[in-house]
Amino acid sequence: MRGDYFHLSKKYHQLQRTPNQEKRLQLEKEIETSVKKRVLRQQSIPELIYPEQLPVSEKHDEIAEMICAHQVILLCGETGSGKTTQLPKICLQAGRGVDGIIGHTQPRRLAARAVSNRIAEELKTPLGELVGFHTRFNQKLSERNLIKIMTDGILLAEIQQDRWLNKYDTLIIDEAHERSLNIDFLLGYLKQLLKKRQDLKLIITSATIDAERIARHFSDAPIIEVSGKTFPVEILYQPASIDAEPLTMVQQIDAAIGELHRHQRGDILVFLPGEREIHEAFRGLKHRHERMDILPLYARLPSKEQQQIFRHGGRLRVILATNVAETSLTIPGIRYVIDTGIARISRYSWRTKVQTLSTEKTSQASANQRAGRCGRESPGICIRLYDEEDFNSRSAFTDPEILRTNLASVILQMASLRLNSIEEFPFIDAPDGRLIRDGYRLLEELQAIDKRKNLTKLGQQIAHLPIDPRFGRMIVAADKLGVLSEILIITTALTVRDPRERPHDKQQAADLKHEPFVDPASDFQTILNLWRFLEENHEALSQSKLRKLCQKTYLNYRRWREWRDTHRQLLLASKELKFKPAHPTQAKTNYESVHQALLHGLLDHIAIKDEKQMYLGCRNQKLFIFPGSGLGTKTPKWLMAAEIS
Repeated sequence: MRGDYFHLSKKYHQLQRTPNQEKRLQLEKEIETSVKKRVLRQQSIPELIYPEQLPVSEKHDEIAEMICAHQVILLCGETGSGKTTQLPKICLQAGRGVDGIIGHTQPRRLAARAVSNRIAEELKTPLGELVGFHTRFNQKLSERNLIKIMTDGILLAEIQQDRWLNKYDTLIIDEAHERSLNIDFLLGYLKQLLKKRQDLKLIITSATIDAERIARHFSDAPIIEVSGKTFPVEILYQPASIDAEPLTMVQQIDAAIGELHRHQRGDILVFLPGEREIHEAFRGLKHRHERMDILPLYARLPSKEQQQIFRHGGRLRVILATNVAETSLTIPGIRYVIDTGIARISRYSWRTKVQTLSTEKTSQASANQRAGRCGRESPGICIRLYDEEDFNSRSAFTDPEILRTNLASVILQMASLRLNSIEEFPFIDAPDGRLIRDGYRLLEELQAIDKRKNLTKLGQQIAHLPIDPRFGRMIVAADKLGVLSEILIITTALTVRDPRERPHDKQQAADLKHEPFVDPASDFQTILNLWRFLEENHEALSQSKLRKLCQKTYLNYRRWREWRDTHRQLLLASKELKFKPAHPTQAKTNYESVHQALLHGLLDHIAIKDEKQMYLGCRNQKLFIFPGSGLGTKTPKWLMAAEIS
């Protein structure tokens, strides 16, 4: 096995220098065990059958030959070509997955789970045996895994433990056209690793013509193109009314559903920018519930509810989805698409030093991806809720994340892995120098690097924590100040969606239920109050009763579970650093220490009240307290904020 080769060869060379019969016999046993494991893996490869209806199936022999002949190949396939589910099987056909695992990355957790289920089903094996999956909070793996589906974040985390990625003999980086920060970093890292590991095969998939750029990055790696759509898709433009009272987004969607179902029948996929808009649309389409199923689809949806999306048949369905359904998932039975033309995009401003999540128009490539989700089983129709002129004026591709994000975390991880400096790292698109300087400035401010850009001991500790460097700095400070438990609760709360909900039609009722948690001096203390309430009731109540309590108090049970899972993960990481959390006290005696620890990560997130009752922040930013804050009606002299937007 490739994963055993390094340590076994090391033992062998030691024995060559210093013979020892007992150690030699032990080494022979270990080699024999590894050989047997490889033989069993070879024998366990199941019969490989490719669904005839998928375009990629027609080329499975050609793709397998290309995998054998080249270290890197690109598969450029349109939506619905079957590349995601069939590629791991083609790798098995090419003899991969025997010396090591076939690792297959997905950008999203929801997609990783769905893809692993599908491949296991096609190979007629229980999930977790020959096909395993690993996401941030869930995994089903075994020693027998030939194929492992995981999020790209999981593979990045594994690099910290095994820089050579020895357990894998093949890596598939799926949906590379999304150009997330994780994907760009992985592609740069693997470009360097492939020179050292000639046995490692890399397959990159992309759903757009932008694949040529990625191919050039890998010394003109060969591209295999696979056709996707099997039926024509008619594009209709239906912009909002220009009358005195323009339609809301939900009204536009409702009108489009009515138009589609007036003449024909079929399942509809609606693209919305986020969870909030999905819930608003769900409520706005209540009058249609008797005649059709309205189903939400977003990354945080529990797996049981996710599986409903893939059970086609019965009543007509309207699926309200974020861009998680744009490329990562194939939903059966979709005949129509309604595209709102917007998505949530995160951007960092080097001027204000603030990362914001704003709703923006999608690119042309993204719009075409969305349209491609229908027309799979019969001719499809895509209704765009904007005009053709608007479409033609949009950018061709979405900006890669590396060009629109703070780079402190990337720089820190690269320093931790002892890689080249970020300026020399082989990114497909070199990041803006101003963003690089900002990243270094922040890390120096956090004392994670010194003035020569070398990683400090404190920086090594922060790099070990799977969280933003600002929050990592708070955790290191909290351990010294004796408030680690409190800071773990607060920092993890800041990385997940707020479990408090304020439905549009019940905002006052929700505020009344949330009032007991509010601390008049600090929103950070409010977070602790909310955690204690949920934890106490988690201990006292059954799961069903806790769910009912959350519903009654306008708290999202699923978001709390994610908060709890994130907290557990960070707690384990802090224990690996020998940090010792104590049980958080009920009293406010830790108020000063808690806020001192927070300040270590928020040195440039403080503001002072000026004469005009506004707040003046760093770099002369004029700031206001967010109305939803517990301090919204107060005017303290100084403020410290976790987020500025």
